[in-house]
Amino acid sequence: MREAVHGALTQEARGVGLEVRGLAKRFGALQAVQGLSFSVQPGETVGLLGPNGAGKTTTLLCVAGLVRPDSGDVRWNGAVLGPERGRQVTLISETPEVYPMLTVWEHLVFVARACRLPVGWQDRGEELLERLALADQRDALGESLSKGMRQKTLIAASVLAGTPALLLDEPMIGLDPRGQRELRGMLDELRRAGGALLISTHLLESAEAICDRVVILKSGRLVAQGNIAELRQRRGAEQSLEDAFLDLTQ
Repeated sequence: MREAVHGALTQEARGVGLEVRGLAKRFGALQAVQGLSFSVQPGETVGLLGPNGAGKTTTLLCVAGLVRPDSGDVRWNGAVLGPERGRQVTLISETPEVYPMLTVWEHLVFVARACRLPVGWQDRGEELLERLALADQRDALGESLSKGMRQKTLIAASVLAGTPALLLDEPMIGLDPRGQRELRGMLDELRRAGGALLISTHLLESAEAICDRVVILKSGRLVAQGNIAELRQRRGAEQSLEDAFLDLTQ
């Protein structure tokens, strides 16, 4: 069953990885992101943490190409991403939007045709639906799905597409316990298969469980980055990730 996830990744995922360089974005008087730089290497999961208004979602939208930054750029394997970035980067937003008149399975068909997936992708698609408890909703229209079901549909489609960089905004919110467990398993498999994963979350326990490193923002600026152990020891003594996060952001 894990082959469905591993097989979805392309060999591109073995290169340099995702790089954000000097990213800045202003909305009127609000400087949402200021000179932000970090990277996500192939085979790595990076958590994007920060309080409300820190610039996490704006950062993801800029990386995905849905918002144009005022300055800075985003690169994959050293090359600046342009109009074709959808081949390298996929974003699953906190508020998942699906096609209302397509069924769950038709979303997978759409992705398979758009990405020109090889013959046999249907088996992988079926396995993804089973793992995410979507098999019974296979023929349900998008407009009838709950938020959690819409999110699962997009996760299945994104994993099937196999883009080497995957961005997720609050992926655990709206999922039931089984869905959360399966998603954690899939993310781990994608990471081990060479995927570059960037996950924005308020759930520090989730970040601690699934992230290799974290990037912490405050008011659009980078205030710290590193692995969990490094952040816990930043004051010279062991502290919880929550304490370290609050020290950095308050």
